[in-house]
Amino acid sequence: MKTIDETVLPSVVESGGVRESAASAARRDAWARRFPLLPALIYVFLVTQIPFVLTIYYSFFSWNLLKPGSFRFAGLDNFAALLTNGSIRTAVANTVILTVCVIAISVVLGLAVAVLLNSDVFGKGLMRTLMIAPFLIMPTAGALIWKDTLLNPLFGLLPYLLSPFGLGRVDWVNRFPMATVVTVEVWRWTPFMMLIILAGLQSQNPEILEAARVDGANGLQSFRRITLPLVRPFIELGALLGSLFVVQTYDSIYMLTFGGPGEDTTNVPFLLYIVAFQGFSIGQASAIGVVAVIITIIVATFALRTLFSIFQVEARR
Repeated sequence: MKTIDETVLPSVVESGGVRESAASAARRDAWARRFPLLPALIYVFLVTQIPFVLTIYYSFFSWNLLKPGSFRFAGLDNFAALLTNGSIRTAVANTVILTVCVIAISVVLGLAVAVLLNSDVFGKGLMRTLMIAPFLIMPTAGALIWKDTLLNPLFGLLPYLLSPFGLGRVDWVNRFPMATVVTVEVWRWTPFMMLIILAGLQSQNPEILEAARVDGANGLQSFRRITLPLVRPFIELGALLGSLFVVQTYDSIYMLTFGGPGEDTTNVPFLLYIVAFQGFSIGQASAIGVVAVIITIIVATFALRTLFSIFQVEARR
């Protein structure tokens, strides 16, 4: 007569072997799915992470390419200089002003255009295509169009239209540099905000709006109480993603003002260019780059959290 242990042991061993083989098969399948992505992962690692590690390494050294033998360990001196350098403070302030103004205006205009395109308006397909066009133009080309075709005081379109009002010879780029850069960036990023907010508006259940209309709510009340809370996560996502890119604005500033007059439009990325490629101070430029990446990672973290929250809300519907 078999004992209990002799009866149970084979089944336990068999079930354990099945579980182990199933786990091994699952691991093999997981690696088989990931293997085609391995070349892309290696490429991204080589072109992003290794240069960033080298940037961190050089940020702890004092090194100017114009001064032979200047390569020496400086510790945290480069980072300490960021706190006392007036150009750094000006660049950070300009970056904040540029980002806040561009994002705020772009969100408001993008929301207005998205609401318009979400309604039954004639020709909204053509309007949507025209609205997307600025976002598809290269930043350098867009800045040149604004500088030489629209704002040039001699033959620009805007001075020509404003000449009856006595503003035909105003040099907008040099007299109002920050406002000019903000205008160009708003023109570029409003379509981006419009697309994201429009996606949120089109996910709205029209029956809810119809029920609110039957209950006596007007258009403004429906927008404030129903539509705006619905698209708020999309507005936050657009603002965070836009901030992530506007903080890195370089092309428009280079083509429009070259950071001037003075340092009126010099932001952190442009200052990094000046320090690295005109001053050839590799150590200080690396420290600026590390700080810029840290700020970008913080903004990206909030953007990803907002994106995941939107996915969770959509999954519960």
